[in-house]
Amino acid sequence: MMRDTSAWKHLVDKLVKEKALHSDKVIHAMKQVPRALFLPERSIEYASVDAPLPIGKGQTVSAPHMVAIMNEVLKLDVGQHVLEVGAGCGWHAATIGEIVAPKGMSRSEHGHVYTVEIVAELAQLARENIMRHGFGDRVTVIHGDGSLGYVDHSPYDRIVVTAAAPEVPPPLVKQLKIGGLLVIPVGNVHLFQSLICLSKDSDGNMTRKNLGGVAFVPLTGHFGHRI
Repeated sequence: MMRDTSAWKHLVDKLVKEKALHSDKVIHAMKQVPRALFLPERSIEYASVDAPLPIGKGQTVSAPHMVAIMNEVLKLDVGQHVLEVGAGCGWHAATIGEIVAPKGMSRSEHGHVYTVEIVAELAQLARENIMRHGFGDRVTVIHGDGSLGYVDHSPYDRIVVTAAAPEVPPPLVKQLKIGGLLVIPVGNVHLFQSLICLSKDSDGNMTRKNLGGVAFVPLTGHFGHRI
């Protein structure tokens, strides 16, 4: 249960003032899906601190400003089908689900989020959180190697990766729709990482834009870091 709604509202307002948040739909999603709902008990009191927080198994949930930035860069909209690599506790996927499949719309108009988590215990945590907070019809959690993507429902309008890869995994590029966007941190383990946005044109060519330095946990799996 949310412990301090005023603190969360204050943080969202701060992110708007700092321009990490600027579009109405992303601001709405951040307000509607507070991070505290998805955190382990030991981390809930820090939910409104703009920093990554531990969720177990050596993994973290991203800082709110980073989720805000990534969701803005993705240019999310109603009806899109999105692949997330790295479900963690399920919070980031839920914020995306709130945008692509808002409550009150018919299922035929809904988008959907498919989020893949390589750590079995975290996949189960994310699944429980997603179901508990009413996102089960909008977000599907899969236990698997997200560096391989999730071909069953490809191609995707948007792909977002929440862990740093050594390079952009080729399966993710292949599973991105023409006109789609892929947002991913790329770089070394814990150091010298950049947030990259790639777009695919009508010929299948990729345009790459560096959005600046970031710090994420390393992506593991076939196209991840060997750690």
